[in-house]
Amino acid sequence: VQLQASGGGLVQAGGSLRLFCAASGRTFYTYNMGWFRQAPGKEHEFVAAIDWSGSLTYYADSVKGRFTISREVAKNTVYLQMNSLRPEDTAVYYCAAGRQYDTSDSRTLGDRNRYDYWGQGTLVTVSS
Repeated sequence: VQLQASGGGLVQAGGSLRLFCAASGRTFYTYNMGWFRQAPGKEHEFVAAIDWSGSLTYYADSVKGRFTISREVAKNTVYLQMNSLRPEDTAVYYCAAGRQYDTSDSRTLGDRNRYDYWGQGTLVTVSS
């Protein structure tokens, strides 16, 4: 699976952006998908994830209620709608794909070790 993230840019605080992650391969629909980010000088952190079926999502507390992850199987694409952006959301955002496993505990979707493929990042800058 190859992943291509896009949609980043410069936005004012309070604004919105929509990130895209285009995946190659006919088995895209079998993968759990996640978004992670890394701000300058900070550690890599989980943002949001969606399971292979699209029925289960999981969010970091810092973005819950502001960000929405979704997937469109027909287009092999995962989206991250980001609303009410804050300066602290400034980071390089990465999408990732992971093979299926028992996701009865949705918190495991936030574990980067569950992901096997990573795309290049897309930069999001939120100005105050």
